[in-house]
Amino acid sequence: MRVRVLGAGVVGLTSALRLARDGHHVDLVAARMGDDTTSAVAAALWYPYRAYPAADVTRWSASSYATLRGLADDPRTGVRMRLGRELFRRPAPEPWWRDAVPELARATAARLPTGYADGFELTVPVADMAVHLPWLLGEVIAAGVAVRSGRFEKLADALVGVDVVVNCTGLGARELVGDAHLTPVRGQVVVVAQFGLREWVIDQSDPEQLRYVVPREDTVLLGGTADDGDEDLTVRADTASGILDRCADLVPALRDARVLGHRVGLRPGRPSVRLEAEVTDRGPVVHCYGHGGAGVTLSYGCAEDVAHLVSGLR
Repeated sequence: MRVRVLGAGVVGLTSALRLARDGHHVDLVAARMGDDTTSAVAAALWYPYRAYPAADVTRWSASSYATLRGLADDPRTGVRMRLGRELFRRPAPEPWWRDAVPELARATAARLPTGYADGFELTVPVADMAVHLPWLLGEVIAAGVAVRSGRFEKLADALVGVDVVVNCTGLGARELVGDAHLTPVRGQVVVVAQFGLREWVIDQSDPEQLRYVVPREDTVLLGGTADDGDEDLTVRADTASGILDRCADLVPALRDARVLGHRVGLRPGRPSVRLEAEVTDRGPVVHCYGHGGAGVTLSYGCAEDVAHLVSGLR
């Protein structure tokens, strides 16, 4: 089939790659590419954050985990398997997504910083998006996908000349398809130089004061924020200072880390991921957007469902 994918974030790229490898004739059109996408700002720690519904997210996350774990064998992908901890101020039950990971253990008392009562330890994929996104785009192009910059104001226009459109426009679906369920969730992060850190750590005890420290090969990403309805892409100095202070409480060595930069992105928040086929007057559309803070975590699993839906439209 002739398939047009809209969007060049990690969800659009993985969908285009899967469709091309399934033998479809694919082109990809996106208003933003590479470093300008929300995916480029992501910590890209495998973790089902602010994505729903639970059953589907667990299934998509498990599939992506398996794929990303395989990619970690190739240094070109920017994916590494890293041990880390999620910390809690009080005893916590196992996470609702427990079935998505092969192993998860309680952190021992010796592994809990002062002030924490519980924690989980697990090894998960971490993608350095400065490496993974260019690699993924290269794989898409190598698979025969024609990639170009552009924007469609109307979904009907995107259907001209193709059999089906795959809508991976993220927050852009508010305008493209009039989805009022989408909400921007502002995320600000700080990037510091790598100082020998190998393990990640997160604390979501206070959703208004997130703490996460995610190491990559050459940098460490510190976060963060989750401000619903806030679309300001300006870096806020006071927010950055707060992030540094909170993260240094978890990893004291961060107080001496060299700050390399600051990033802001808008997560596409939605009550549930929209992954479904729709038959419009101009032709069929497969929607795949609204992944909240878990685009990388869900991407490869969702791409499988996208491919099945497209094949079912034959």
